[in-house]
Order: sequence, then structure tokens, then C-alpha cells
Amino acid sequence: MISTTLRIAMLLAVALYFVLVFYLLKRKSLNLKYTLLWLLSGVIMLVLAIFPQILNYFANLVGIYEPTNALFSIICFCIIIILMSLTAIVSKLNEKSKRLIQQLALLEKRVRELEEGVEKER
Repeated sequence: MISTTLRIAMLLAVALYFVLVFYLLKRKSLNLKYTLLWLLSGVIMLVLAIFPQILNYFANLVGIYEPTNALFSIICFCIIIILMSLTAIVSKLNEKSKRLIQQLALLEKRVRELEEGVEKER
């Protein structure tokens, strides 16, 4: 069983976490569709803080002796999922920017060719 002090610390940390996420969302520093993953991980931590018996069950199921180590494992798992999703987002944006740069270069070339054609006609 996790200690009362750890549960209180978890509840305070989750509350601070939600305040920060909603503050960044309000300031439009975070996009709503990306914020959902952050909120989901916060909800998982909130549920574990309110119902520590879930953490005990998970620890026993996986074979972890201490529930606090199970908590650490769950937090690491959430971080890995968030990092993987952010990597996928960055990869998509990288491909989009590469396509846009190529399109821009082609358009600039076409404009230069058209300008040269107009100058030759004069």
C-alpha cells in the first residue's frame, strides 16, 4: 500500500499538472488535439492517486514488489507513449514542410522564368 503522504503528494502534483495543461491550452500554447493525450495521462495519475488499490493490483499482476515502483513504471509508460506520439507529429510536420519548400522552390523558378520571358519581349 502506498503511504498517505505519497497519495497527497500525487493529488497535489496531478492538480498542478491539470492547472498547467489548462493554462497552456487557454493561452493557445497547446493544440486541443495534442492536449488530449496529456489529459489522458493526467486522468490515469488521478485515478491511481484516488484508488491506490489499482496500483497494488497492477504491481501484483506484473510481479513488482512495491506499489511505488509500479507507479514509477506507469509514469514511464505514459511518458514513452507521449514521446512516441510527439515524434509521429514532428515527423508528419517535417514531411509537410519539406513538400511546401519544394513547392515554393518550383513556384519561384516558374516566376523567374515568366519574368525573364516578359523582359525578353520588351
